[in-house]
Amino acid sequence: PYYVNINQDLFLEASLHSSDPFLELFLHTCVASPTRLNPETGAYTIIKDGCVKDPTYAAFYSPHRHTLRFKFNAFQSIRSNPVAYLQCQLVVCRAFDYSSRCYQGCVKRSKREADS
Repeated sequence: PYYVNINQDLFLEASLHSSDPFLELFLHTCVASPTRLNPETGAYTIIKDGCVKDPTYAAFYSPHRHTLRFKFNAFQSIRSNPVAYLQCQLVVCRAFDYSSRCYQGCVKRSKREADS
């Protein structure tokens, strides 16, 4: 466990351990939830589909493609639960593959039209 106070900045780093220098990481989804078994239950979304949902989120420069650095502000967890589990989904892509998910960035899903 990592203990933080409310409104404290939480800094994170994710790294891909590979000998291939042409791989890179993309932060696809990141949520905080009161349970680790079902991250959708009572979840607070920080990133979804590559889109920033938390206004306190900030990405930081990394000299390596295979390392992501970011931060967000700790918040009061749902229903005053003293524990929050952070679960993030990352995508591994080939560097310079401009058709890959890593280069698409934020993808806003369009809503489907309901039939009459």
